[in-house]
Amino acid sequence: MQNTRLRRRGALAFQQLTAWATNPWRRSSLLLIVLLAGFVSGTSLGALAGAVDAFDPLAALVCVLVFEMAIRLRRPLLRRVGSERLALDLLDMARMGVTYGLLLEGFKASV
Repeated sequence: MQNTRLRRRGALAFQQLTAWATNPWRRSSLLLIVLLAGFVSGTSLGALAGAVDAFDPLAALVCVLVFEMAIRLRRPLLRRVGSERLALDLLDMARMGVTYGLLLEGFKASV
């Protein structure tokens, strides 16, 4: 990839976030925020897909593709050690939150 200014600033911002999250309480709070944001987005995605019945198969396909891409992104992130695994933890929390939100919307729709 090219070493553009946007890429450098993004990498710098993530390094600063990783340094900030070395404190266990900060790391836990950041992971909880990402989990809850994933839950809210999963709930709203399920509500929007349920409101328009014609797009249910398409929404399910998009969700499966996004989850598969998140699983594929895990492999390179697993090779990192120590505090460098913040990206992996954030990805896992977001995936769990979205999955839980979609599951809850599915249970609400079936009742």
